Amino acid sequence: MKKFGSHLFLAAAALICVGTLCAQAEKKAKGGLPVLTPPRLSPHEMIYVRVGATRPDSTLVSISYGRPYSAKGGKGETRKIWGELVKWNKADRLGSDEATTIMLEHPIEVQGKTIPAGVHTLYIVPSESGPSQLAFSDGRIGKWGIPVDEAKDIARVDLKKEELPEAVNQLTIVLENHVTTGTIKIQWEKTQYSVSFTPKR
Repeated sequence: MKKFGSHLFLAAAALICVGTLCAQAEKKAKGGLPVLTPPRLSPHEMIYVRVGATRPDSTLVSISYGRPYSAKGGKGETRKIWGELVKWNKADRLGSDEATTIMLEHPIEVQGKTIPAGVHTLYIVPSESGPSQLAFSDGRIGKWGIPVDEAKDIARVDLKKEELPEAVNQLTIVLENHVTTGTIKIQWEKTQYSVSFTPKR
């Protein structure tokens, strides 16, 4: 059963990627344009972590996102990120291009809220003085990340905010395994936002 669940999880990930590519190709074909993929200004990355002491008892968590640079396309003048490129108190897609997605092999609990297994989108609502929040949503899965669909939130949770000793030039999301819990860390400029989660089996 565990093996079957993993296969479903990987199939969901593949469907998101294929669905996005097909939608882009169809849009171009209808316009009578050749189907070519232009180079992206921001690299894309998929990260994952298994949270648990042993592989059979662990939960797989994966995040796929675009990684914009502080300077557009990694070249030229550095932009101010928090409060300018990413506005205070506004929902932001937490990345570039398509909506950032999180894939959960099993449900997780975050600050007393249950996020079901499956594929969801993530976005951030940063605040300069109040609590910044991370949202788990069922909106815009496999679609362009903006505008953010706030109507389909599953949950919003508060983020811990910390100053980093050195500036991070490119949006970086880190997943950590602490055996019984995991952590999502969001790093950009000299700021880190983080939140812990607990797998539910």
